[in-house]
Amino acid sequence: MFARQDDYFFGVLHSIIHELWARATGTQLREVESGFRYTPTTTFETFPFPWPPGQEPKDDPRVEAIAQAARELVQLRDNWLNPPDLTGLKDLSGLKQRTLTNLYNQRPTWLKNAHEKLDRAVFAAYGWPHDLADEEILARLLALNLERAEG
Repeated sequence: MFARQDDYFFGVLHSIIHELWARATGTQLREVESGFRYTPTTTFETFPFPWPPGQEPKDDPRVEAIAQAARELVQLRDNWLNPPDLTGLKDLSGLKQRTLTNLYNQRPTWLKNAHEKLDRAVFAAYGWPHDLADEEILARLLALNLERAEG
């Protein structure tokens, strides 16, 4: 549970940048692909947001781009989870199969595109190119983390 509920914050936490950090700093339960455990002290508290939490410039277009991409992602996911065109009791049985786990396992193109848009917005907030290798992203995050810890 986080003390913030704004779209910018949600967007950064749902980006590939944060996912890579979480997988690298969380604890391992099972196989690498699905078994990491998100731990607040080693994952969240050490994650270097584009701006320190609470210090992001509200009028910066990069903040708004992240927030907008996050809102779009939520709307798309919500429309898939609870489609407005399903009515009647026979249709309700299909809703049980509509879970976030099933959605992300299927990873339809529209979901992939929404995440790519969000990721590009978060990369832009850091001032980084969007095509960095995972190792380079982690190296930059660590450097930013250390810089902020010293300052």
